[in-house]
Parts: sequence; structure tokens; C-alpha cells
Amino acid sequence: MISAENVTVTRAGRKLIDNVGLDLEPGRFTVVIGPNGAGKSTLMKVISGEMKPDTGFVSYHGASVDLCQPVDLARRRAVLPQATQLAFPFTALEIVRMGAVAQGALNPTEQARQALSRVGLRGFESRPYPSLSGGEQQRVQFARALAQVPQPVADGVPRALFLDEPTASLDLGHQISVLEIARDFADAGGIVLAILHDLNLAAEFADHLVVLNHGRVVAEGACLETVNDEIIASVYGIAGAVGRIPAAHIPYVLPQSRHR
Repeated sequence: MISAENVTVTRAGRKLIDNVGLDLEPGRFTVVIGPNGAGKSTLMKVISGEMKPDTGFVSYHGASVDLCQPVDLARRRAVLPQATQLAFPFTALEIVRMGAVAQGALNPTEQARQALSRVGLRGFESRPYPSLSGGEQQRVQFARALAQVPQPVADGVPRALFLDEPTASLDLGHQISVLEIARDFADAGGIVLAILHDLNLAAEFADHLVVLNHGRVVAEGACLETVNDEIIASVYGIAGAVGRIPAAHIPYVLPQSRHR
């Protein structure tokens, strides 16, 4: 289990994260939702070990994340950030291979090729990363994370995928594919934490939903317990319409996993 306890992050006198506690369990797909500026990405940075909180702590299977060496942390979890800027024209294969090297793969090139294939980018190995579309770049970065933690459990210890808006820039089909891969990772005993803005996708894939607002957890639990008119209205400031079509002339599209 990965646990965050009493985590607070303050910047310029403002609490970005305010006394948050969160448990991430093996086999569970946890999704964090909330408005812009709620503190979602900051919370993920703290849990991933990228950022130290001002108070509180994060532990990986009972050991403080502060005691983990970077190489050990890289083998325990992979992070897909919200955005990635690259200064050099690496190829898609070179980008993904970085994840395999961080994991200590015996054959990082082959592991990178397999990861690209998993995200539907077989044949893109030699393509320069800057030449790819935004959606293709996102899938390359996702493949890098998969190459870093190719097995959800290693030596009996669950690994983790941290995904910050993994469906950004993706079409409907690839949104579903990415989340299905993450779902499979959790089902095989891994830990998944994702940040999503699409509440329909969150409800489709999350086992555990966390609603964050102004740096605090305002609700968490199963989707049926946390996605309702009251919470939507209080967090997003709009009238909720959970489970109802807004108007007869407006099409309603709910992407659903092919696994179900």
C-alpha cells in the first residue's frame, strides 16, 4: 500500500494541499477529480516522491518515500505527467527506452518496442518525437511509463502507475485504450492513481473516487457515493444532472470500456 498522511503543501501563503490523507491499495484504480487549481497535480507530485510536503509524509509499503533512493523509486512507480517538454529531437523509441533503462531492463530496446506496441504505436520507433501529434506524443509518454513498470508486481511487491490527465489530447478510442491498460494493471495487482477531468470516464473506470477542492478531500468512495448533484454543484459550481439527459435534442455519449 502507498499512503499519504496529513499532507500539506503551502506556497506563497496559500495551501495547495491541506491536510490530505489518502491510501492507494494494490488492485485498486483510484481516480482524483476536481476543478482546475484544486491541487490534484500537486498531490500526485507529493505521492510520487517528486515534491516534499511541508507537513505530513508518504510511505511506500511501510517505508518513508524520503528514504527511497531515486533508482529504487524509479523501479517502484512510473509517472505520466500532465505535460512533457523536450529540448532534443529524440525518437519515439529513445523516449520509451528511457523508462526501460530506469527500470533496469536486461533488454531495454525490446522492452521499449513492446510498450510502443501496447499503445498502438508499432512502426513509430524511428519517428522524431517533435514530429508527432499531441495525442501520439501522449501515447509515447504512456508507453515510457509502461516500459518502466512492465509488471504490476515484482518480487511480491506491487508497483504503481501515476497518471496525470492520461487522456489529454486523445480521441475517444485511445482514451478508452489507455484507461483499459491502466485497468488491467490494477486488476493484476498493481496500484493505479489517475487524475481525470472527464467525470463519465472516471465513473466508468474508478474503483475509488477522490474529490479534491481547494486542496482538501471533500468526498471519496465508490462512484455512486461521490458523483451526485450536490457534489457536482458544490465543487464545479454548476447545476448537476447526474444520470439524466439535459435535453432531448442534445446527444449524450458515454464511452465505455471494451472489457465490460
